[in-house]
Amino acid sequence: MTTSEPLSPVSRTALSVARVRAFESSRPDPLFFDPYAAAFVTAAGLSLAPSGPATGFAKSLVAHGILRTRFYDERLLAAGADQVVLLAAGLDARAYRLDWPSGTRVFELDLGPVLEFKEKVLDGLGAVPRVERTALPADLVDPRWPDRLVEAGFDPARPSAWLAEGLLVYLTAEEAAALLTAVAALAAPGSRLLVEQGRDVSRTPDDPARAELIALWRGGLGPGTDGWLDRHGWSAEVTSLARLAEAYGRRLPEPDATTAFIEAVRS
Repeated sequence: MTTSEPLSPVSRTALSVARVRAFESSRPDPLFFDPYAAAFVTAAGLSLAPSGPATGFAKSLVAHGILRTRFYDERLLAAGADQVVLLAAGLDARAYRLDWPSGTRVFELDLGPVLEFKEKVLDGLGAVPRVERTALPADLVDPRWPDRLVEAGFDPARPSAWLAEGLLVYLTAEEAAALLTAVAALAAPGSRLLVEQGRDVSRTPDDPARAELIALWRGGLGPGTDGWLDRHGWSAEVTSLARLAEAYGRRLPEPDATTAFIEAVRS
């Protein structure tokens, strides 16, 4: 993920999210402020301007990314856990921009090249995390990642907070189930998991400008993600995108009755 290297589809996805966060941070009334998002995009040699035509689908994706960032920011800080695990952390800068309670430790898991790029940009900015941060290169479809997390200091006996932001849609149902089963094995009672309600990718609108992104979607556990969690030792609460938009005083570009976010508590 440098200006001299071709970007992988996974890297471009992380940069797309950073572009959305940079856009929101530039508003006079942002729902959150990420001072590092724009630096990630420009360091990769990309424009901060949105790519492709501003279709209704594209605007919905931007609104989704903005609202979920604010929601997850709030819920992670309210979780009350001193261990926070960011799965497929990408270019998430929460360890640097949120006011974490004293004693919190944040574990960031993602592919090595993504984390290396992130470190290079943040180091160049002189950024200092506001929390004890552990960046752990890991492939989340590799069953060995839980062992690496424990070896890095994570304690499965204590409650924890988990975030899988924008991740499950890129996994098959089997991969998503395996990942969440591994999380459950590490999550002590009272732990919290934040994740999106799955979508039916077969009904994704045709958008040629975003065909590469859409082609990566595998659907995860689909619209029944909350039910799967309820059947596997969690108690899931679903918050719709429309409800968040209303709570945060934002208007959705078009009605969306399917997109939602899940906060699940481990039994």
